[in-house]
Amino acid sequence: MSCAPGLCKDPICKSGRQRWYAPDRTADDLPLLYVHNSITDDLDIFRPRINRTVTWYTCGPTVYDACHMGHARAYLTFDILRRIMEDYFHFDLLYQVNITDVDDKIILRARQNKLMQDYIAEAVAMNDFAEVKDYVDGAMGAMREKLESKVKTLDEPLAEGTPTRQVEARADALEQAKFKLNQFSEVEAVVAKVKDSNSIKDLIAASHDAVASRLDEERGGTVTDQKIFEAHARRFEREFFEDMAALGVKEPDVVTRVTEYVPQIVDYIKGIVNNGFAYESNGSVYFDTNAFKSKGYDYRKLKPGVDTSAEEMAEGEGALAGGDSEKRHPNDFALWKASKPGEPSWESGWGPGRPGWHIECSVMASDIIGENLDIHGGGVDLMFPHHDNEMAQAEAYHQCCQWVNYFLHAGHLHIKGLKMSKSLKNFITIRQALKEHTSRQLRLMFLLQPWDKPMNYSDQTVDDAKSKEKYFKNFFGAVKSVLRKDFVAERQGWTPADRMLWESFQASQEKVHKSLLDNFKTYEAIQNLVDVVQETNKYLATEAKPKNLLIQKVALYVTKILRVFGVVEGNEKIGFGTDGAEGASKEDVIGPFVDAFVDFREKVRGAAKAKSNPVEFLKVCDDVRDDTLANLGIRIEDGADASVWKMDDPESIRKEVEEKRRKAVEAAATKKKAKIDKLKKDIEIASKSRIAPAELFKTGENAEKWGSFDVDGKPLTTKTGEPLSKSQQKSIAKEIKNQEKAHGKLVKAAGDKGIDKYISSLEQQLQELKM
Repeated sequence: MSCAPGLCKDPICKSGRQRWYAPDRTADDLPLLYVHNSITDDLDIFRPRINRTVTWYTCGPTVYDACHMGHARAYLTFDILRRIMEDYFHFDLLYQVNITDVDDKIILRARQNKLMQDYIAEAVAMNDFAEVKDYVDGAMGAMREKLESKVKTLDEPLAEGTPTRQVEARADALEQAKFKLNQFSEVEAVVAKVKDSNSIKDLIAASHDAVASRLDEERGGTVTDQKIFEAHARRFEREFFEDMAALGVKEPDVVTRVTEYVPQIVDYIKGIVNNGFAYESNGSVYFDTNAFKSKGYDYRKLKPGVDTSAEEMAEGEGALAGGDSEKRHPNDFALWKASKPGEPSWESGWGPGRPGWHIECSVMASDIIGENLDIHGGGVDLMFPHHDNEMAQAEAYHQCCQWVNYFLHAGHLHIKGLKMSKSLKNFITIRQALKEHTSRQLRLMFLLQPWDKPMNYSDQTVDDAKSKEKYFKNFFGAVKSVLRKDFVAERQGWTPADRMLWESFQASQEKVHKSLLDNFKTYEAIQNLVDVVQETNKYLATEAKPKNLLIQKVALYVTKILRVFGVVEGNEKIGFGTDGAEGASKEDVIGPFVDAFVDFREKVRGAAKAKSNPVEFLKVCDDVRDDTLANLGIRIEDGADASVWKMDDPESIRKEVEEKRRKAVEAAATKKKAKIDKLKKDIEIASKSRIAPAELFKTGENAEKWGSFDVDGKPLTTKTGEPLSKSQQKSIAKEIKNQEKAHGKLVKAAGDKGIDKYISSLEQQLQELKM
């Protein structure tokens, strides 16, 4: 066992971790970059093994279904890190990604799709709903039994003294199993409703997963056409690359497919067998973990110190695994799987079979990069068993102490507390996400989180990204507005305010640099950019004549860093840029803007000829701002002294205009309601106040209470002739005084038109408002 050239001969042994052989380089020209290395579970200074060349292998997708945002978490994250290393730290990268196009998941999905197509055609042709219903009932019952059995097994207590990590893993697995069982209960409810429709297609569709599982158990071995598996994988491989392009992820330098590497995989496995680290059993080949450890190699570098759990082994071996009976030890894992009926196969010295899951990456990365990788990347869920087993295979083949120098793992993406995954059916596909949000907003969302920690996919995280995007857009627009002015005509040199902005800018540059050196803390770097933008905005707001060249320098730097992160695309010097008209003629480019100006000019001339009032002119100005220019991607911001224009996405401006109009309509409705309520109240008060004080106690209900009155209309006796008590006299005096006040106020408001006409006018206004 030896180390690759360029690695230290003496390993670093950190507490609770396996040995790590650091690259043996102390070059002054390299940045002091620290990265979270999963091998040591610590921040290690990054050094390429050879010069500034960095070899990087990332586990690609298993192409059995559409990619979801959990995949975007990994591939967008590594795209950001790759861009920083290439475009900021100026390393020379070789970036390789694999495509897993043969795997248990692909086999099952392709096989089940074929069987479902055949079954639907068969069921529709027979048109026997009762028979289909019986088959569905059997499939649903079998699925429930399987899910309940899984929950029961995982709910059994672990042995006393079980390591905490295994206890936590078991708890997570149990939570997910219960989640799946709850989901299935919802499916059962849907199936029960569909049964009333007597639709064969609807019933099969509602019970799809259960029926597909039952068909696969009964007829899976009859699917023998290898093209079925290949076509399925190619479809989702193409979708994967389309999704990556839509997210703005740079293409890899090298792509490798498993099915195109089978001969090399067979030879690689032979090499491991010949080195004494693998054995054949019933046509399959297994890695001998005990033999590997007995020769002094470290096994489970990423999750050391605990035995492999049953759940981890099941995940590593796949749904079509043959079981532990073929193995010398339960921890041994398949390098080559003997193919069963209904599975693709290739010839080998052990008989027809197919590659195990882990071996593919070891072979393809070894072929392109060699006996040592600077960086290996992947999702944290692949840490064990996949990545640990990859390293063991490669080190057994190369007989080296260390195949990967730095292992980078992107954190989980959670949704409603659970890891986003296809098996849990709680995922949002990349295409669905891009219908709601732009690729820039999704990239900013990941930039605002630590790359190696779990994060939540929620409205809050997306809204935070959108808020930052808008903040930067407004800043770039404000800067460009200033840069359109003739700076040569202005006074040069620096004022105290200019110097303060410069010092703040320098400090922010240093903070951004330190953030990126410290394990790619993009969330800190973004905040530092926000801080310098905030300082520049304050400067622009307070300085009557801001220095053109100074703010240009700030804006160029902010654009540069956002371009490094992949947030800015294209060749725009400052800002996010707009959709260009590359190759278009001058007339094509300026035509829409000239049309807008001519149309505006005609409306202004028309209003002038008609001798319209100023309101009409202002309406024309608002229309050109909110409609014409908005559709051209130009935002007009009206200020107290002048208006500023900025380029932006037309759709974004239209949404803002629509939101502004909606709020205006709501405000008008609120104002109208308040006016209606006030008129109703005024009419009610006027109706009561129209009675003269002397007639107040002689009309309506009052007329039935009193017997006699004085000359001012005050009651003297009750209806029965009894004199009034002192309290009654006091109350009546108060009421008359209030009526005198209200009546007088009404008379004054009515003026010459009189009370009756005044109240009628209020009632007419109310009717008009209601209409």
